[in-house]
Amino acid sequence: MSSYKPSLLILGTRGIPACHGGFETFAEKLALFLVKRGWHVGVYCQDEVPAVTERFRTTTWNGIELIHVAVSSTGPRATLDFDWHCVRDAAKRGGVSLVLGYNGAIFLPYLRLAGAKILTNMDGIEWKRPKWSMAVRAWFWTNEWIAAWASHRLVADHPAIADHVATRRPRSAIATIPYGGDPISAAPTAPIEALGLKPGRYMTSIARIEPDNNILTMVEAFSRKLRGMRLVVLGTLSATNPYHRAVREAASDEVLFPGAIYEAETIRSLRFHARAYLHGHTVGGTNPSLVEALWAGNAVIAHDNAFNRGTAGDQQFYFADADACERHIESLVANDLMAKKAGFASLARAAERFEWSEILKQYEDEAMALGGFAAPVGEVKHSALATANASIVSGGRGRDHVS
Repeated sequence: MSSYKPSLLILGTRGIPACHGGFETFAEKLALFLVKRGWHVGVYCQDEVPAVTERFRTTTWNGIELIHVAVSSTGPRATLDFDWHCVRDAAKRGGVSLVLGYNGAIFLPYLRLAGAKILTNMDGIEWKRPKWSMAVRAWFWTNEWIAAWASHRLVADHPAIADHVATRRPRSAIATIPYGGDPISAAPTAPIEALGLKPGRYMTSIARIEPDNNILTMVEAFSRKLRGMRLVVLGTLSATNPYHRAVREAASDEVLFPGAIYEAETIRSLRFHARAYLHGHTVGGTNPSLVEALWAGNAVIAHDNAFNRGTAGDQQFYFADADACERHIESLVANDLMAKKAGFASLARAAERFEWSEILKQYEDEAMALGGFAAPVGEVKHSALATANASIVSGGRGRDHVS
């Protein structure tokens, strides 16, 4: 094995520090973890500019090399431009390239031919989402196949995703590594009070407002009667979008639409003080928002599919239609003990399966083996697991969380 400093490049996100989504949060977590353990880590960051005068520039953040790539195009074209220039630069650098998602996999053969070692997280089954046109779905389907065969190793974040990817590549090429999260042991009430909410007297939905996330189904189910409780639906709503209009029209006065909220403390408070989390996703693997709900100790009402059951476990509540969703809402509104029991089960599930340090170490092991690197010096401290276990033993999130 080589003894030189191990090196990893992270492609496929808009960059760090994280402010956009699950992959960005993961990239930040992994980069910080590896730098502390002696790795060189470079993360590609998308800079949108009116005109490109300098394609590449680098800065340093917490010991991580941020490789800024300027693009002047917009929309899907900007993403493709960014992906191409990232691959072009990574091909000159060596080390291991960790690619998050396969939307720009058309460029990966170039990277492989340049001699790079490629580890790709295959994300969800994007081409199955009904919101896409047939042309877009064909593009994703093709890129999924390209990623499967251009990469040296594949990561599936859920067993059901691993089963799907195994129809493209042998299982020996696939590692199953879930997404992680952090325990929430406390959160201020001021952010939820500013929205007119009380601890334990509301449910949340935190997702893009799209048909395959079943937002309309959940809003309709909640709105069939007055409940003395609120449903908080986070996400951007457009007056010109027919589905968004239908969601608004179906909502009772107890449904709150605060828009898209990205402020971390507000999101933590909304999760921590919620009575339950509603999750309607039908396509994907280990969903970051669902994992975060488990770490917050939320009771979960989720669409009944292998992805959600495999993440949240058998002690939560699942629906196939609005009638079943309403029954679970009614039960959790009326039964304090049921809500608390499900919340404790969420914390236990999160601590057992979705603890960050364990997950990040698995990625390190994959990258180390693929790159032929010598083991870096450093030990992982399992503080998050200890915190979660302490929360379970002490009764979770405070006595006034479920009223």
